[in-house]
Amino acid sequence: MPGTLRMDTELLKRPHVREAMLWRPLPERGEGWVRCDLCHRRCDIAPGRYGVCGVRKNVGGRLYTLVYGLVSAAALDPIEKKPLLHYEPGSMVMSISTVGCNFFCQFCQNFEISQSRLERGLYGKLMTPEEIVDVAVRNGADGLTYTYNEPTIFFELMYDTAREAKKKGLFNTMVTNGYMTPEAVDELGNLMDAATVDFKGGGDPEFYKRWMLVPDPEPIYETMLAMKEKGWWIEVTNLVVPQVGDKPEYVRRMARWIVENLGPETPFHLLRFHPDYKMRHLPPTPVETLERLARIAEEEGLKHVYIGNVWGHPKENTYCPNCGYLVIRRYGFAIVEWRLTKDNRCPKCGYKLNIKGTYRPRGYNLPLPVFYR
Repeated sequence: MPGTLRMDTELLKRPHVREAMLWRPLPERGEGWVRCDLCHRRCDIAPGRYGVCGVRKNVGGRLYTLVYGLVSAAALDPIEKKPLLHYEPGSMVMSISTVGCNFFCQFCQNFEISQSRLERGLYGKLMTPEEIVDVAVRNGADGLTYTYNEPTIFFELMYDTAREAKKKGLFNTMVTNGYMTPEAVDELGNLMDAATVDFKGGGDPEFYKRWMLVPDPEPIYETMLAMKEKGWWIEVTNLVVPQVGDKPEYVRRMARWIVENLGPETPFHLLRFHPDYKMRHLPPTPVETLERLARIAEEEGLKHVYIGNVWGHPKENTYCPNCGYLVIRRYGFAIVEWRLTKDNRCPKCGYKLNIKGTYRPRGYNLPLPVFYR
């Protein structure tokens, strides 16, 4: 015990350790216990122990984040990479991540940072929110995106950086698994402008349990309603994993829920699976499967259904929901043809599309991501 206390005392001196937000004492569980209210796991944490994410620790009856300012990767990205196709199209965003995650996806393409708490421990380049935003401004970014690993688990860094970004006139977006609590959404409030909510396997509960070690995906829908209430722009993705996560009935259910609760013009992205991490034995998703699921989503009333990770596919493009005219042609993350009017109307029929912001033409010689390992 004395050795543990000495280790914790030294831990609290480190610059990347800060007291966490969104926790409360839990005396009914025992002396010094706390509950984390950041994600829907709502971990009850004993003194000296960690939450499921591996980066939030109970030290002496107080909860601390261990990744404040510990940036594992940074890149200047097109916003279409998030993917956000209807929010500030053509803009550039400074993307940042830390390490750790509250999910254990067996197919994660960023497993080196999301699962590093199990395999490599903590690492990264120490940066303050002011330094992050300064780098974004100097590189011509229009906004910040919190991504690569689950941004919920570096909530404090995201919160302070988003606040600093607003001061500089930049917008904030996040790419999230959607397991953030309504309290966390409320805390971010108007600091966040847009979110990509990433489902996997169609939101099939058995898929989440077996391949992601997540007890129940239903709270994600609650989170999206909280985001909508705060006025955040929302786009929804679904990673289609062949053989184990491609059931049509779950895509139909999800599409119906989006239509009824977020609106029929909410962008919906069906993403092709790429074999990685512990699921390299599966093939990439057949394009025919993606096309079949896209038709199901459209049958349920969604007007903007996209197929992602299949460059050159017609469903990378945006079509007018009223007359079907091709208004935005894309190739991968690049907008190669923009036909909308200045107020985002179809030039053929005058229909106003649900696109937030003004198109920002850009060059495509983008810098490579920087990984801090």
